[in-house]
Amino acid sequence: MEITNMLECPVEVTLSLLTSKWKIMVIRELLTGTKRFSEIKRVLPGVTQKMLTQSLRGLEEDGLIERKIYPVVPPKVEYKLSPLGLSLGPVIESMRTFGNTYRESIKAS
Repeated sequence: MEITNMLECPVEVTLSLLTSKWKIMVIRELLTGTKRFSEIKRVLPGVTQKMLTQSLRGLEEDGLIERKIYPVVPPKVEYKLSPLGLSLGPVIESMRTFGNTYRESIKAS
């Protein structure tokens, strides 16, 4: 995201970075460590290869993940969170906590 496109509200900035369900889920998965494309795809049922590729590219462009390409055949590519991406850990944890609380409140009513 270009700095000239930054929104004034910090919440809007965060939302603009996490615009899709898949970006958030990729970040959640990478919080546990470096993973290859196939490992990420395996734990995200329903994501298409195209959508996962787009999400990874977007996260990389935004500086939230880092991609490492190994010069081997077949190609080996690994993804990990950048320091900035790692700082989203508490945000994802808050979302999980809220989701659990909400789910329990719905069950109780």
